[in-house]
Amino acid sequence: MSPDLLFQLQLVLGYVAWLLCFRAYVWPRLKSLDPFDAQRAIATLHSFRFFGLVFILPGVVSPELPAGFAVFAAYGDLATGVLAMLALLTARMRPLFWLFVVAFNLVGATDLILDYYHAIQSDLPARAGELGAMYAIPIIYVPVLMITHVAAFYLLLRPQSKAARSDLSFRES
Repeated sequence: MSPDLLFQLQLVLGYVAWLLCFRAYVWPRLKSLDPFDAQRAIATLHSFRFFGLVFILPGVVSPELPAGFAVFAAYGDLATGVLAMLALLTARMRPLFWLFVVAFNLVGATDLILDYYHAIQSDLPARAGELGAMYAIPIIYVPVLMITHVAAFYLLLRPQSKAARSDLSFRES
C-alpha cells in the first residue's frame, strides 16, 4: 500500500474511531452539561494545542517537511491553544469567557481546515513519513479536535431553554 493511501486510510479511520467514541461517551455527557461547563471541557482539551509547535522543532520532524504546512500548522495550533487557555482563565468573567470560546473555536477550526488545504497542496499524504513521530497528530489528535469544534459550534448555536437562559443570566450577575 502506498504511503499516500495508507495516510488517507488512517486519517479516515481516525475520524471513524473518534466519532464512535464521541457519540457513545462524550456527546451524551456534553449535552447534559450546562453550556458553560460543556464549553469549558472543550476548551480544556484545546488548551493543549500548543503541542503543535512540534511541527517546527528541529530533530522531531524531517527538515524536508514542507514549511507551508509546518509553520502554519504550528502557529495556528499555538494561537488556538492560547485562546482556549484565555477562555479558561476568564471563566469568572463570563462575557470574556464566551468571547474567547468563540475565538478559539473559530481560529481552531479555521486552522484545521487550512492545515488540510496546505497538506494537500504540499502533497503531505505522500510524504507523511517526514512527520516522524508526529505522524500521530493528524491521525489521532486532529480528528478529535475537529469533532469537538463542531460540537462546540453546535452547543453555541443551539437554542437554550428558558430555564437555562435564566440560569445563565443569574450566574453572570
